[in-house]
Amino acid sequence: MKFLIVDDEKDVKDLFLQQFRREIRAGSVELCFAFSGKEAMEILASNNPPDVVYVFSDINMPGMSGLQLLDRIKDEHPQIKVSMISAYGDSDNYNKAKSSGAEGFFTKPIDFKDLKMKINEFLDQKDN
Repeated sequence: MKFLIVDDEKDVKDLFLQQFRREIRAGSVELCFAFSGKEAMEILASNNPPDVVYVFSDINMPGMSGLQLLDRIKDEHPQIKVSMISAYGDSDNYNKAKSSGAEGFFTKPIDFKDLKMKINEFLDQKDN
């Protein structure tokens, strides 16, 4: 299963690769990365239908925000699940994300135990 991580902070890539090294090695998870909302939409458009099944996106990014990206994904690729990541766990962002169709909401620093539980729930649903 291919997951897309969207964050303008490039060090997030190394963090995710380190945290998911076992799953990547086992072949249960494939991670790809975009560093802007625009780049994320280009990745999703590169295959028809997209091979990405789940997107984890930062909310606060220059250019297209994560919430704008969420709206575009839900409009153009409604089958793709999206969870939001924010350094600010404020209720306004949470409510906007949930009302726009976000599956989950994670605050930075990311609790990878919770994030992996969300991914495993999703993988279990896909298997059934």
